[in-house]
Amino acid sequence: MKTTAILMLKAPRTGTVKTRLAAKIGSQCATDIYRSLVEHQLGQIPDGWAVAIHFAPDDAEGEMREWLSPLAPKAWFTPQAAGDLGARMEAAAAHELQRGAEAVALIGGDCPYLTREYLAAAADLLEGADVVIGPAADGGYVLLLLKDLHAALFAHIDWSTSRVLEQTKLAADRSGLRHVLFEVLEDIDDHASLARLTERQANSGLCG
Repeated sequence: MKTTAILMLKAPRTGTVKTRLAAKIGSQCATDIYRSLVEHQLGQIPDGWAVAIHFAPDDAEGEMREWLSPLAPKAWFTPQAAGDLGARMEAAAAHELQRGAEAVALIGGDCPYLTREYLAAAADLLEGADVVIGPAADGGYVLLLLKDLHAALFAHIDWSTSRVLEQTKLAADRSGLRHVLFEVLEDIDDHASLARLTERQANSGLCG
């Protein structure tokens, strides 16, 4: 299946990324960690997948290309649509499916445990499902894999809350979509999650 990884990313501007983490360790260190997480994520995209970077704000294309093109030379860059996270993800998925992707994998750059093996195994599950979800430990999700655009999955969701996963599952059920939940992973959003990461990966190279 021809799959496109859609990375929903912010420009790494100090003071605008990882703000919860920054409150504990400072804005510059939080920005450095964000950059390291995104760079790691790009290195975990399975072979054969296309890479689409959907970025915000919409004036950041130059800095995003300068940062990430050396790591993903074949990636293309598209500014995110207006609206809440759901509207932006829906627009990104629609854009890539229209470009010819047979499946899209919506991810961020916040989860160092979202490995090449995890992504490939999740894509295999999509063969027998409409939607594959990689749950996050905080009640959201780290991965949404789709073969078709299902607008209901992006509407009336309380984004950035612990209700995201449950509401997404309910939306799938109401739409008659076959959905599969994969292994629960953890985003790096605060100092506690960073501490757990550094404990597991003492040589991760992340500051903090």
